Amino acid sequence: MELSETNNRCRKWVPWTVIALLAVLAAVEAGATSIARVWSEQILNAIRIDTPHPPAHARNLFHLSVAMYDSWAAFDEKAVGYVYRRKHLNDFQPADIPRAREMILSHAAYTLLKHRYRLSVNWTTTHAALDLQMLRLGLDASRTGTEGNTPSAIGNRIGRAVIDFAASDGSQENLYYRDFTYTAVNEPLVLSDPGQVMADPNRWQPLAFDTAFTQNGLIADNVQHFLGSQWGHVQPFAMFVQSRDGVYHDPGQPPLITDSPDDGYKSGNVEVLYYSSLLDPDQQQMIDISPGAIGNNSLGKNDGRGHPVNPYTGLPYSPNVVKHGDFGRVIAEYWADGPHSETPPGHWNVIANEVADHPDLEKRIGGTGPVVSDLEWDVKTYFALNAAVHDAAVAAWGCKRVYDYVRPISAIRYMAQKGQSSHPDLPGYHPHGLPLIDGLIELITEESSMPGERHDHLAGHIGKIAVMSWIGEPEDKLLTYSGVDWILAELWFPYQRDTFVTPAFAGYVSGHSTFSRAGAEVLARMTGSPFFPGGMATFTAERNNYLHFEMGPSQTVVLQWATYFDAADQAGLSRLYGGIHVPVDDGPGRIMGSECGIECWNLATKYFDGSILELSPEPWISRAESGALVLRFQTTPGHSYRVQGSTNLEQWSDIFPWFNASQQVFTFSIPPSTINSDGRHYFRIHVNTEPVP
Repeated sequence: MELSETNNRCRKWVPWTVIALLAVLAAVEAGATSIARVWSEQILNAIRIDTPHPPAHARNLFHLSVAMYDSWAAFDEKAVGYVYRRKHLNDFQPADIPRAREMILSHAAYTLLKHRYRLSVNWTTTHAALDLQMLRLGLDASRTGTEGNTPSAIGNRIGRAVIDFAASDGSQENLYYRDFTYTAVNEPLVLSDPGQVMADPNRWQPLAFDTAFTQNGLIADNVQHFLGSQWGHVQPFAMFVQSRDGVYHDPGQPPLITDSPDDGYKSGNVEVLYYSSLLDPDQQQMIDISPGAIGNNSLGKNDGRGHPVNPYTGLPYSPNVVKHGDFGRVIAEYWADGPHSETPPGHWNVIANEVADHPDLEKRIGGTGPVVSDLEWDVKTYFALNAAVHDAAVAAWGCKRVYDYVRPISAIRYMAQKGQSSHPDLPGYHPHGLPLIDGLIELITEESSMPGERHDHLAGHIGKIAVMSWIGEPEDKLLTYSGVDWILAELWFPYQRDTFVTPAFAGYVSGHSTFSRAGAEVLARMTGSPFFPGGMATFTAERNNYLHFEMGPSQTVVLQWATYFDAADQAGLSRLYGGIHVPVDDGPGRIMGSECGIECWNLATKYFDGSILELSPEPWISRAESGALVLRFQTTPGHSYRVQGSTNLEQWSDIFPWFNASQQVFTFSIPPSTINSDGRHYFRIHVNTEPVP
């Protein structure tokens, strides 16, 4: 199957407001698979013209999916809604149900999206697109009432229920998702200045630009602010207990810089420099990128040697040999989810949609049972997939905030300024310097900078460190490319646009790795196979007409993946070629994403088959600034609940005696004084499907 990039590779400039509206018309006129797909395309278009904020967009994708799934479940005898659980099977004649369901889903989606994208920088365009979508569906968007059992009223109620459910989820949506509790320990890195001071080289450092743009080309603040630093405390879907304050699936401390020349901190950044040294199409180093040669990795590693055969054809995968310099640049840009993209969470929705369109896919939930309708397939896919990327955002950004880990651009420049850490008897020695490696990281000497020698253009910098690396964006990005050369390490630059450079949040763990593995886990379980339909998915990067950072690739490159996991692993690896992450950001991110995806799939299926009603609600537990434990759990109006607590699992006392649920989420705090000395406190929740008399 051929994967595409929507609105993302057009060389001719077209106003993005026009493209957003045209994309709406195209989605409808092409006869989108289901009404859920129509609204999926709407949110993806809205994301493409909004400020890139991966956690916020993952949240929006999930809540749209909830609104659509709950609208569908209202007419299914077995399925249980996540927020809205009322059934409407008896409110319409059987022949009218299909149209009523589409109308309800559309009003729910429209209500949710109009609310969420009122904060978008391009909200006027998005709102116009949403209004136009309703018009083309033959629906009256002005019907905003919630009373009664008309399709518009039911849909509006569902949309409002999801909005109200998430109003206090910790995202700080009412503050434009800003968090004012975080302060960077390091002063900003002025990109044009080779000199810098870091108070702590292990911690994140904001960047200071002359002119800054976001990934999709919108003007940004000249000094970065940590985007989403509060996200570890946003309410997740399937994760319930944080292993430490603000971190689910805690991967532990990343490597810190030491006086050893081969510590994990240094070696990780050396690996990033190695990948950067490969980004030259003039080099003749070749690599086989077919599924028969790469992929099939162990979780969290790059140890795979490919797949022996395509399980659909029974034949080996054909070799796919390309220049390594082209491959590295293509995957760095393809997975960057950069200009006018749907960001990583949305990218996995695009993949899911193209999987759903594949003629070889049989739409059986989990790969078994009867073939389901396009609508049932889509609402269940979106619900599980976007629950997973939402939880991935909560887990990854909680980790980013707690560990606050440095990015390669800061680490490499810091070490370069210190000098070299390999030889105490050579000039420029410092235990925090870069290790010297022939052909990659070298000391500039009088001999090496003589005319005609490898460092001759750096002759004014004897005693400093040079690295073989990509040299930065060329002036004419359409007609020229930069290649690699020896540059001053203290001015090292990742393979990114010079107005973007690195995202505005800490590195550990990689959001790309976490999002992608979470999405891959869900798609593998939803389809019943880790393999793409047909045994392979592809994306074609045309010769000299694909790259944005510079001209290229020098030959047409066809990316190929046998499995969803292969694609997810490549997304994580691409950030090393792009200079955004070190390996320790990638591997643990994949593991974290796997845990998120599996948990979300397992819980989502309990909503699909109705067994969620047989379970006591799992509490979501976090810690407030005051030190109090905050416990929240989802309730069902009409049910009654009792909450008990214990510090020893032997004696239980009522924290809340039986009470009737009147809201979707119940929240309370346990003061620190009530928690025993080792910090443990246990809870149990009793549920009765009948209200208290």
